[in-house]
Amino acid sequence: VQLVESGGGLGQAGGSLSLSCSTSGTTFENFTVGWFRQVQGKEREGVSCINSMTGRASYADSGEGRFTISSDMAKKTVLLEMSSLRPEDTAVYYCAAGHRIQCFCIGNKCYGAWTFWGQGTQVTVSS
Repeated sequence: VQLVESGGGLGQAGGSLSLSCSTSGTTFENFTVGWFRQVQGKEREGVSCINSMTGRASYADSGEGRFTISSDMAKKTVLLEMSSLRPEDTAVYYCAAGHRIQCFCIGNKCYGAWTFWGQGTQVTVSS
């Protein structure tokens, strides 16, 4: 299974960016995908996760109310649309996935079977 993130880059505070996580090498059924982020020197934290088939989503504190996660079964892709960006959203964003029906986020953690990980994409938000 391979995960490839794309769409990172430079954004402005108050603006929007979209990230994409493309999957290959697996069926997309009963597959949960999560987004995480990490600032160098700090612990990786959860952002959001989704069941790719049902579309049931959950958000960590960092993404609640500002980010939207969605899945495209046909393209085997999960999108993370980020709005109202803040400089503190600057981080390397990773997508992770695993064969589990459910995932959920509480606080700054997202729980699921995060068996597979992408290489990450840098998001930098300027003030």
